[in-house]
Amino acid sequence: MAERIRPSKTEELIGQDHLVGPEGVITRSLKMGTVPSMILWGPPGIGKTTIANIIANQVKMPFYTLSAVNAGVKDVREVIDKAKRQRHGILFIDEIHRFNKGQQDALLGAVEKGAITLIGATTENPSFEVNSALLSRCQVYTLKPLGEKELLALIHRAFNVDEELKHRKAVVSETEALLNISGGDARKLLNIVELLSESDTAEIVAIDNKRVMEVAQKRVAIYDKGGEQHYDIISAFIKSIRGSDPNAAVYYMARMIEGGEDVKFIARRLLILASEDIGNANPTALVIANNTFQAVNVIGYPEAEIILSQCATYLACSPKSNASYMAIKKARSLVANTGDLPVPMQIRNAPTKLMKDQGYGKGYKYAHDYEGNFAEMEFLPDEIKNTVLYNPGKNAREEEMRKRMRMLWKEKYGY
Repeated sequence: MAERIRPSKTEELIGQDHLVGPEGVITRSLKMGTVPSMILWGPPGIGKTTIANIIANQVKMPFYTLSAVNAGVKDVREVIDKAKRQRHGILFIDEIHRFNKGQQDALLGAVEKGAITLIGATTENPSFEVNSALLSRCQVYTLKPLGEKELLALIHRAFNVDEELKHRKAVVSETEALLNISGGDARKLLNIVELLSESDTAEIVAIDNKRVMEVAQKRVAIYDKGGEQHYDIISAFIKSIRGSDPNAAVYYMARMIEGGEDVKFIARRLLILASEDIGNANPTALVIANNTFQAVNVIGYPEAEIILSQCATYLACSPKSNASYMAIKKARSLVANTGDLPVPMQIRNAPTKLMKDQGYGKGYKYAHDYEGNFAEMEFLPDEIKNTVLYNPGKNAREEEMRKRMRMLWKEKYGY
């Protein structure tokens, strides 16, 4: 049904008035006869593909469609060559965030020279998923989620436009289940309405919570593994553990499990978190997270949820520290700013006599030859000596590490 009633003109589209309404930015461009290259960003099922089709219908240009799921650089170049032969064309790429850097780079020249007008659709933040060179050549338009008013209007449009429903009437008495299951996705909503119409041949199609739940068979969690909800819920999951709330952690985990998320994805995020947000405050957290990752790969659903729950609640209840995470971030920033500084001679490798004669390794103190297995010397390049990158967190375990550093380095690093 979604395809059968897809709008072909701006005035037929429900929602996205800021883009295709009477004063919408895309509407104004169409009236002027110019269409810029653009990225359409928003959740699934809210009109990205429809807007691309409307543009194609109104500008009367050659229109090419590719899906980033199965298209490669060769496909992109073939379309660009066709567009050049016809002097210009519009290329619509669905799920453009799935293109790698090489595939995105293949578009650059054609977009810059005007051989094609690019329309990319993405459910992911283009700032992260589209390379900066291509992004700078496109307008980014954010689509808004469809609300209850728009979704109900969509139902009425379906019964007014669809050839298979024109002779029938929809009576909507309750909307909670319908809106909850569709989650603002017009395609999902129309699929449910179509199922309702097929399950009852009466002239009046009754839409209420009970019938929707019967057709949908069970209430599904609003969770789209390929869309924005995916990132919203995994973000909430991670932040709940970081914020030491085991209750919220297992709740958002349940949302992912109900949505059919891959156990390896959940376990992988727990493994990252164990190091990034707990680190040396509790090194055992990394061990448990790693064992969890191994275990769920062997066990699979449904039993894997028990192991995931144990790990998530353990990590949530663990003391937290991001000191190791901050240390590597500072180190990478330092490297970026100072470049390839020479390694101090005393700690360079000296495998040959010539290198030894040149001073490689001269003055190196082998720690195990000294009391306490420690000999004070400088390991960083002279230009950045005494730089502090790792600052132990304020927790029981890292306080012990801080005390040891104080004892060894005599507060040289300002601990």
